[in-house]
Amino acid sequence: MSQTTQQEPEVTLELAEEHGLTEQEYEWIKQYLGRNPNFTELGVYSVMWSEHCSYKNSFLEIRKLPNEGPQLLVGAGEENAGLVDLGDGLACAFKVESHNHPSAIEPYEGAATGVGGIHRDIFTMGARPLACLNSLRFGDLENDRVRFLLDGVVRGISDYGNSFGVPTIGGEIYFDDSYEGNPLVNAMSVGVVETNYIAKAIAEGPGNPVLVVGSSTGRDGIHGATFASEEISEESEEKRPSVQVGDPFTEKLLLEATLETIKSGAAVGVQDMGAAGLSSSSSEMSSKGGCGMEINLDKVPMREEGMSAYEMLLSESQERMLIVAKKGREQEIIDIYEKWDVNATVVGKVIEGEDLIFWKDGEIKARIPAKTLADDAPRYERETERPGYLDEVQSFDLNTVSHPEDAGEVLERLLQSPDISSKRWVYEQYDTMVRTNTVEGPGKADAGVIRLKGTEKGLSMKTDCNGRYVYLDPREGGKMAVAEAARNVVCTGAKPVAITNCLNFGNPYKPEVYWVFKEALKGMGDSCKALDTPVTGGNVSFYNENPEAAVYPTPVIGMLGILENVDEHHTNAKFEGEDEVIYYVGGKRDGLGGSEYLKVIHDEVKGELPSLDLELETQLQESVLEAIQAGLVSAAHDISDGGLVTALAEMCIFSETGAEVEVRKLGPTAFDVLFSEAPSGILLTANSENAGSLEKIFEQADVPVYKIGRTGGEELIVGDLISSDVKKLGELYENALPKAMEHPEKGHMM
Repeated sequence: MSQTTQQEPEVTLELAEEHGLTEQEYEWIKQYLGRNPNFTELGVYSVMWSEHCSYKNSFLEIRKLPNEGPQLLVGAGEENAGLVDLGDGLACAFKVESHNHPSAIEPYEGAATGVGGIHRDIFTMGARPLACLNSLRFGDLENDRVRFLLDGVVRGISDYGNSFGVPTIGGEIYFDDSYEGNPLVNAMSVGVVETNYIAKAIAEGPGNPVLVVGSSTGRDGIHGATFASEEISEESEEKRPSVQVGDPFTEKLLLEATLETIKSGAAVGVQDMGAAGLSSSSSEMSSKGGCGMEINLDKVPMREEGMSAYEMLLSESQERMLIVAKKGREQEIIDIYEKWDVNATVVGKVIEGEDLIFWKDGEIKARIPAKTLADDAPRYERETERPGYLDEVQSFDLNTVSHPEDAGEVLERLLQSPDISSKRWVYEQYDTMVRTNTVEGPGKADAGVIRLKGTEKGLSMKTDCNGRYVYLDPREGGKMAVAEAARNVVCTGAKPVAITNCLNFGNPYKPEVYWVFKEALKGMGDSCKALDTPVTGGNVSFYNENPEAAVYPTPVIGMLGILENVDEHHTNAKFEGEDEVIYYVGGKRDGLGGSEYLKVIHDEVKGELPSLDLELETQLQESVLEAIQAGLVSAAHDISDGGLVTALAEMCIFSETGAEVEVRKLGPTAFDVLFSEAPSGILLTANSENAGSLEKIFEQADVPVYKIGRTGGEELIVGDLISSDVKKLGELYENALPKAMEHPEKGHMM
């Protein structure tokens, strides 16, 4: 709702409900204020108590996730992003967030401002963003609108990230009908800060000046937080003004000025103006510091005339931040921002007490206790009910599946599936090498890797989640998402240390959705505890539904790993050459439930998932990491979408080198061995001189290790099951997505 005059309507229960508040919440507001709220105050409460800002339907569950560890410098939710100690006086700030609803309406700006927002969360902590990743979900590529959304989102990520000057070094994309009307656009940023320059999002010290820095305020993005806290409907197109417009060049200047300000020591606290804009930044900083704040809205730089206090407090105009300065040093901050050609204006001060007081036109337009907007926002645990569909999909009899005779043809079809095929069409639009820290970018490694200049260290990072698994078995799917993300990081030679997450689910008021949400979080917690990867924070995105149904439950995991010596230990999935020994390490390849094979070949998303043995998973990851760090491994690739033979084909394609293997002994049937996506399996290669030492590591750890073949030649030969030309497989793999975007009738199926 937008109010363009100073005449405010009378606040009633009906108006409160139009703002997304319940009758009970409206009563609580009146109790907190000791009176009826005015229109501006109602607007502020409506955005701050929306799911997007308050996590009111998720907070009680997400706080159960393991969130402590020796390397964590701040707890989950304490600051804008997670913070992990890297040693050598350095820390890593990282976080993933969603921009799903804006991207569904305006894909280019929705994705671009998602990238801008997540980077601001990192540099408000004093960290310089060094890498960006994403996790994307779309509907069927044969749909014109899906191709429009994919094109717009990719261009938005590309244009903003490339202009801002941070490399996009990894990501994932899935395509499924469940995301048809509600795409998922999650962005992750990773930055590094010297530990003596870490900034906090806090307001304290009565009399300390408050500054607004960055872009001028306009009407774009008003009620963006509440827009993200409701289901997408046919009316969503009418809410296009809720989508913000980003300016990466301004953000680059804002970044440099902010980092310089933090290093100057003149700032007490720094906070991004993200969702809910000035309302959220002022209330969250004040609530954390146990103080109040007085702000004169007439002093806030504007780019539109006639804006009301309501509009100014709810605006989500991009590239803006709030800074609390040390008294007497505000001019120092203003001078720094002026040097970078960025606005910096004193708009108020920190005050004693607990109230936020907003003035405009010589009048107090809102007076609200800060804690009632932030720490004391409502928290709910919703009703749950196990979904009825689970019995049907889990009881599907895999023995009724009639397998094709030609396994080679199946492999070719899988390599053309948009979930598996090369994403080169996407990542070649991104600058993956800017800042020259990139060691492994998209395409030939299981995770992205950057070096930390001035040290021997490197960081490995990955976004990961198979929503189909979580749909079929929420707890196992949640476990698998964390385990696979960690496995990917291990395959690059890094030790997994912590996660961030972006929890994409449907409407929490629907008992079946909330049951799935709780179970998925339990599974995530199971894996985080076993793998010692605590949760540093993240984002919850509910209401991911369209008029047809909810999206697949998709708890995206952002995994961080550390390489102590990036030059010696980093590994990718590309064969080093011919006559390398190929090993399979891990559990049996058993179970086709939930597999890409079932989806692509049989059009079935059903079946019981292969179970994840967390004890084996932990031993596997530790052993692979030991072997890589001992210099015994020349290539490593996790087995996931499409199964073992698809992973092997990818290694052949990446290196343009063939392989000959025998794998029947790895599972009960040939199709299980080839196409099962059972967890806890990794392909490794080593030269003959290292073979004995490598085998010994796994034998001592009681992890199954199988020598299955060697690299070489121009074909992928799998016993008597498959004999395929690597060059042909590579052409199918590389051309599937471009063909689907240009000629949908020739898309991802043969």
